[in-house]
Amino acid sequence: MDRSASIFGNEMPKSVVSKAARSKRKYIRKYGDDSNASYPVRIEKNKYIGDSLGVNNVLVGDLNSNAHYDPDSQLPELSWDTEKGIIVGNIRMGFGHYRISMAIASCAKYLGYTPYWMDLNSYKETTCTKVIGAQNDLYSLGSRLSKNPIFNKLVWEPMNYEGFRALSYNAADQKNAELMAPVYKNVPKEIPVVGTHVWPAQAALHAGMKYVVNAIPDNWPMALHYAEGAVHTIQCRNAYQGYAICNGMMKKKVCKPMPEGSLVYTGHYIDHELVVNIEKDCEARIRRKEEGKPMRFLLTIGGAGAQKEIFAAIIKYLLPFIKEKKAALYVNVGDYRNVWDELKAEIPGMAEVATEHMDNWADTEKFAEYALSEDADVSGIHGFWHKNIFEAVYCTNLLMRSCDVLVTKPSELAFYPVPKLFIRRVGKHEMWGAIHSAEMGDGTLECRDIPHTLQMVDRFMNSGSLLEDMCGAIISNKEVGLYDGAYKVVELAMGLKKN
Repeated sequence: MDRSASIFGNEMPKSVVSKAARSKRKYIRKYGDDSNASYPVRIEKNKYIGDSLGVNNVLVGDLNSNAHYDPDSQLPELSWDTEKGIIVGNIRMGFGHYRISMAIASCAKYLGYTPYWMDLNSYKETTCTKVIGAQNDLYSLGSRLSKNPIFNKLVWEPMNYEGFRALSYNAADQKNAELMAPVYKNVPKEIPVVGTHVWPAQAALHAGMKYVVNAIPDNWPMALHYAEGAVHTIQCRNAYQGYAICNGMMKKKVCKPMPEGSLVYTGHYIDHELVVNIEKDCEARIRRKEEGKPMRFLLTIGGAGAQKEIFAAIIKYLLPFIKEKKAALYVNVGDYRNVWDELKAEIPGMAEVATEHMDNWADTEKFAEYALSEDADVSGIHGFWHKNIFEAVYCTNLLMRSCDVLVTKPSELAFYPVPKLFIRRVGKHEMWGAIHSAEMGDGTLECRDIPHTLQMVDRFMNSGSLLEDMCGAIISNKEVGLYDGAYKVVELAMGLKKN
């Protein structure tokens, strides 16, 4: 079956099919074709999130070429759990797909399953990883260049909004994904796969994996996210019809819809640890506000590292309040140590009130646990940097519970159950995250510039009701199951196998 020639019964023009084939040939010329390769597969406990999320790494090919293999870890090789195992297929493209994968793994562990972490961007010797790495580099470059208003208006936002929306874009992706299939060759075909990016889902289908769920991250309907043959899940009801009828994906042409049963609304993909503590954490936020304790803002930079100037403006604005113990800051720069160093160099007085938690996971966990205690005295600025990608991403999840306000662009974090202040998006498709969150009552409108961002910081600190209203909305949203999406995705994937 040529999935680039017809998508849900929508026939692609010959020019689109030819272009998709040329794209695949281009990658073959550049990176080779390992379709006939038979890579060995090894299972190891994940050294970083194995205990907390029950995750085991799937290592493919030569161990020394695997980005997640640690030769000094001395971890034993494990065997597949073909009865309760579930593969979380992902890539690193920014932090978002890793974060969604962590939510799926967390809920899989809670439900009694064994989550396997399969990062298709970590097998350096394979054509799969080389192709993904090349596209990831382009996306990261575009994210950084989007700070230029001309590039953003003429190139980046149109590509992220209409370019990725077209079925013709999916046709090319499907053809390129054929080059990613070999990494699944020696993976047991009966183990369900949840793809938190479309490429792991598409590759799994090309490889003959029997049970595939494609967990769509975005609520702006884009053909980019289709993996025909999988069951697709979405987080927001307002995106359902757009995905179901392939709305606008062949311009004005009315498209044939997705087959019945291939699209399921689940709710937001959120970690079990965050969902189960929603009431407790929201009550603590309201109590700190009533007691006049410093308001805790969590600034978290994305995987493309594109928000430094906004971070700097917020820190400068809040610095006097931090010194007066009216505000406190957590700053997670992910794996971008240079961002932290540059912020300290650019902002006079920041270093004086800063405590560094640098590449020390035990220290990060200890602080996160302390900050959750009722008598915790959190003040100043706490900076977090971790070299390892798992710790860099999961650090935000740990800090989220004890923060009062999460400051983030409206990407995957827009769906998390914490009061949110949305800064400028990176790609027009992200604006729908802020719109949805504002409608659900757990986040602000998107602040497209620094003055409006600072206005909203001021409102959180001085408004008598903004924080309380958001906490109330989060608790109400939990009661109707809005944050239960990750549980439902896991149950859906395992249900495909049972049925």
